[in-house]
Amino acid sequence: MLNLPNNLARVLSRFSRVRSLAIFAPFAMATLALAQTPAPAPVTPPPVPYASVNELNGILDQLKSTSTAIQGDLARMRIEKWKTDGSTKRQTQGNVDSVQRNLQSALPEIMAHVSNSPEDLAASFKLYRNLDALYDVFGSIVESAGAFGSKDEFQGLSNDMNGLENARRSMGERMQRLAAAKEDEISHLRAQVKTLSAVPPPPPKKIIVDDTEPAPKKPVKKKPAPKPSTPTNQTNPSPQPQTGSHNSSPSQ
Repeated sequence: MLNLPNNLARVLSRFSRVRSLAIFAPFAMATLALAQTPAPAPVTPPPVPYASVNELNGILDQLKSTSTAIQGDLARMRIEKWKTDGSTKRQTQGNVDSVQRNLQSALPEIMAHVSNSPEDLAASFKLYRNLDALYDVFGSIVESAGAFGSKDEFQGLSNDMNGLENARRSMGERMQRLAAAKEDEISHLRAQVKTLSAVPPPPPKKIIVDDTEPAPKKPVKKKPAPKPSTPTNQTNPSPQPQTGSHNSSPSQ
């Protein structure tokens, strides 16, 4: 006897495999095609002008020296000896801690980013914004030191304030030049695009493929060549003998 349940199960299993192959075959082929497609070559940025790099290195070197001087002067402050209320002392100490954290962590990281991408306007703006925030907080510390601190504390912090101000101003002027250069570059690109758009591209060549089968030609029957006519032999009739009575001469 035939084992119908087992045969049916094998048939269904085979049908399921065939259907799965039919469904996933196109996706597999597409994946393989994408894998074989070569990746686009990375775009190499244009070289940075030497003058721009030299200018940035000067600003960063000045900023590093100013940061080192600020951290040293903040560490030598004796806020607890100031002749003021506790609230002012706590607020000033909080500002000192905030400035020291920025100079030790955030500022070096931002400076490294700018050094690696000198023409990056976003990175330059981030550095300028950080310097601007430092200038505001550090300025309040200098004012408090001038009011409640010693003369030496105030003198050292004032010199640091001038160095920070110079670095901030130099960075702001550099950002203005970068922004102007980027604007000129964008204007030049827009002019190129406008020029290219004014000249219409040549129309693409049309290739017409006639895939219709031509109608079968009727075979042309060739006429048979006429046979040459054979000349008939015409024979001259031979002279017939004359029949009749001959007149005999009379006997004499």
